[in-house]
Amino acid sequence: MRQGHQTWVFPSRPVILSSAAIGGPFEAKGPLGEDFDITHGDLMMGQDSWEKAEKVLLEEACDKAVEKAGLQKEQIHFLLAGDLMNQIISASFSARTLGIPYLGLFGACSTAMESLALGALLVDSQSADYVLAATGSHNGAAEKQYRYPTEYGSQKPPTAQWTVTGAGAAVVGSKGPGLRVQAATIGRIVDMGLSDPFNMGAAMAPAALSTIETHFRDMRLPHDHYDLVVTGDLGKVGHKILSELLPKHNVDIPLDRYIDCGMLIYGDNPTVWSGGSGCGCVATVTYGHLLRRMREGEWKRILVVATGALLSPISYQQGESIPCIAHAVAIEAEHPEEG
Repeated sequence: MRQGHQTWVFPSRPVILSSAAIGGPFEAKGPLGEDFDITHGDLMMGQDSWEKAEKVLLEEACDKAVEKAGLQKEQIHFLLAGDLMNQIISASFSARTLGIPYLGLFGACSTAMESLALGALLVDSQSADYVLAATGSHNGAAEKQYRYPTEYGSQKPPTAQWTVTGAGAAVVGSKGPGLRVQAATIGRIVDMGLSDPFNMGAAMAPAALSTIETHFRDMRLPHDHYDLVVTGDLGKVGHKILSELLPKHNVDIPLDRYIDCGMLIYGDNPTVWSGGSGCGCVATVTYGHLLRRMREGEWKRILVVATGALLSPISYQQGESIPCIAHAVAIEAEHPEEG
């Protein structure tokens, strides 16, 4: 059911039956290392290319999420997935292996919540009993495509971010125990004319602001409604910009309730510049760290606002600015009104 202009409210409150997070060796050593279901000690993961390794991440995340839900792959009606590679090959080739009816998505780093929102819509409308939402990224593959191959060793500015090697997946169902998807706000493109691919946080922050403003307006909620508002992934630069923009736009979210996935995944590690990024960032932090803490009762309501920079190597080479988007999903405990 649509509420306001851009928000879906799900009367049946679809259930996140399970979630899984897979990480690379660098992510395993970070502050969220214990929140991964599987971690790899080798960036190649037994493959002969970064791209094939990324496919392994996605397949493992999907397999683990289905296993944790107590289901068989044949029971999943649709796979909604995407990634950062040209023609979303990691997701498509994973879908080939999984054999699940597949809808490929590209929202850059916003794909995690785009797929979860659409999965909840399919379940809420009774178009599916079980949907699998997934996305991932690989540092070596993304660097090679969007910037410079890792072997080139180019120096980066402090505004740059480190692409996460990881994948996350969630199974959404129509019934059963678990966290609930309450609503989703679909973002619109926001382009402030920035064109620096090494400053994604500054480019994406206005898109996050637009979606957050819209969500609270459409839902008619007080700004302190959520225990936590999470963006992903603006990094330190974008987080600072958004923290300054919110009060200027009269969005009075308590700043101690606002965090960013790009800052959480590597903590204060200075070698990642402004923080983490990539499809695997918000996916692993949400489906690993955040949902675990919700299941343990720490938070009852969270709003995950996944941001995406919709550029390509071609658009950058042709001098285009960076169009950005953010999609928000509200996730609640079984009975958030209690307690």
